[in-house]
Amino acid sequence: MLDLRFIRENADLVREGIRKKGQSFPLDDLLALDGERRRLMQDADGLKSERNRVSEEIAKAKRGGGDVAEKIAAMRETSDRIAALDARLREVEERLERLALMVPSMPHASVPYGRDPDDNVVVRRGGPEPSFDFDVVPHWEIGEALGVFDLGRAAKISGSGFPLFRGVGARLERALVNWMLDLHTMVHGYEEIAPPHLVLRSSMTGTGQLPKLEEDMYHTAADDLFLIPTAEVPVTNIHRDEILDGADLPRKYVAYTPCYRREAGAAGRETRGLTRVHQFDKVELVKIVRPETSYDELESLLADATRVLDLLELPYRVIALCTGDLSFAAAKCYDIEVWSPATHKWLEVSSCSNFEDFQARRMNLRYRPGEKEKPRLAHTLNGSGLAMPRTVIGILENYQTRGGTVRIPDVLRPYMGGLEAMG
Repeated sequence: MLDLRFIRENADLVREGIRKKGQSFPLDDLLALDGERRRLMQDADGLKSERNRVSEEIAKAKRGGGDVAEKIAAMRETSDRIAALDARLREVEERLERLALMVPSMPHASVPYGRDPDDNVVVRRGGPEPSFDFDVVPHWEIGEALGVFDLGRAAKISGSGFPLFRGVGARLERALVNWMLDLHTMVHGYEEIAPPHLVLRSSMTGTGQLPKLEEDMYHTAADDLFLIPTAEVPVTNIHRDEILDGADLPRKYVAYTPCYRREAGAAGRETRGLTRVHQFDKVELVKIVRPETSYDELESLLADATRVLDLLELPYRVIALCTGDLSFAAAKCYDIEVWSPATHKWLEVSSCSNFEDFQARRMNLRYRPGEKEKPRLAHTLNGSGLAMPRTVIGILENYQTRGGTVRIPDVLRPYMGGLEAMG
């Protein structure tokens, strides 16, 4: 969330940032509530000071044997006014807090301006250019034919949008997870985390999923817990309400988890095969850093994520999201997309985002720059390293052969018992 003082003193800047993100927000309502809150506090503080002063006068008068009945009656009236002001103040503060949680983060100055994904900017391309002398089979056909997954039986069990990997497909998923974790821990220097898959409402609020995106989340009403949409939520919340030692920053964490998303706002989008599913495996990267280094850390995070595709030798591109395509919480974001030669589309496999202090303020996540210095809000970043379904799509479609088999990328063969191909 944004600092209320910042909003108050930079209302036009915030209004412009909201406009650039293509989002709507009743900023004037928030400013009015903030103004009322400050007036109520000032009025209540004035009356409390008066009550304290008169209370001393009453005590002094009593010791002298004076008549204090009139003053006591006046103070009772003052106390009633204070109680009414305090009650109204609590009401205003609750409304203000709810509204403040809905203010989007401000886009960084380096983010290209645009209204929608058509205005995103291709930063670079990587991986070998695909070349085929036969018609490429889409992943949902070759995957079913080779027994990689069984989407029909998955739908029988859970409904549409839930994958069921089996045999060599389940082994491929496990190989990808283990290899990515080894890469990020042993080469890139992240600490591995195995977090809970159900989190409190406060954790979802801390990273910005709530209250804005609640309709996209799976909620267990009896316990008021949420299935995680990404490991970003539990991992970033590890240090909620803590003050970290600045000497220990950056903190770099990696976690594998299943992820659960209702995708309530995704109606009409591509849903065939593994392209858009409600449950999927993902390896997530999270960083907690000093503000002055956060944009260098974003570039480093992006390099760690794209390294996965470089080693898999899959064609990909990096996109700088425009202001209108940024998420609610992100100040800057790069998407990494793998090429689908069967559909001639680029498919997102990772989003690498810098949230600056937006999440940290919601979580009260701070660090102490030096021994005697005041705590400051940290900056948080995350990115997928990578999401499995579309990585599997990339492998099935880019590594398929004329004979209907799918070659295993070289880096994965040691994790698959030396298997060279599926089929």
